[in-house]
Amino acid sequence: MNQIENNKLEIQIPHPINNEFYTELGDRWYLADDDPVALLRAENKTKLPWIKSEISKHYENLNSLKVLDVGCGAGFATNYLAEYCGELTGIDLAAGALNTAKKFGTYPVDYILADARKLPFENDTFDVVICLDFLEHVTEPEQIVQQIAKVLKPGGLFFYHTFSQNWLAYLVVIKGVEWFVKNTPPQMHTYDLFINHKTVQSWCSQNKLEFQTVTGLRPKLNRAFFKMIRSGIVPKDFEFKTTKSILVSYLGYAKKCSEVS
Repeated sequence: MNQIENNKLEIQIPHPINNEFYTELGDRWYLADDDPVALLRAENKTKLPWIKSEISKHYENLNSLKVLDVGCGAGFATNYLAEYCGELTGIDLAAGALNTAKKFGTYPVDYILADARKLPFENDTFDVVICLDFLEHVTEPEQIVQQIAKVLKPGGLFFYHTFSQNWLAYLVVIKGVEWFVKNTPPQMHTYDLFINHKTVQSWCSQNKLEFQTVTGLRPKLNRAFFKMIRSGIVPKDFEFKTTKSILVSYLGYAKKCSEVS
């Protein structure tokens, strides 16, 4: 009986996620094609213009905006948005990734070594907060959303991207990348930390963040896609597209409720 109980307990313990490899990527964040980080770069070619477009629907003057990127990594989002928005800040606990972000940035961004579980900013500081491909890498995602809501101004926008928790997401995001992309580290993602969209919506609602819209993402099934399948190398023309299905991953945003006078 004790053995059965122990086996059940072992099944319930989440698998540890490997976040350490991000600190060692260096220039490979921006240059490698034989690494899953190349897929992340390709995703951002679709995600970031979409985010910029949605921001523009709410704000006429992007140059006046204060934007925070939580879990910014090597600064893909911050370095992109810095061309359009006024004041950019990125926080992460991977010092090496922040150094790479500074190296490859063209426009000024304030990169800070900080913990997303306790953001070092005053309440109601930022017009926009983005959190892309980060919630599935932490064991306290609800706490991250709470922190983001605090530092977001009333009327401000919270953008997020993460992975759904179902068998298809497991097969595509975890096993598919392991099988078909070279140099995929062990435990880069773990199914236990994937999050369904209704859960994120619930966290937003609890923190006075009103859901606005969501879209799915998937690779384009073209020549570049099948070239990657054959070679394990992510071609420079590998592309993602938005889709109505959020079964695998989803990109969405919420708006912080304005204060009632």
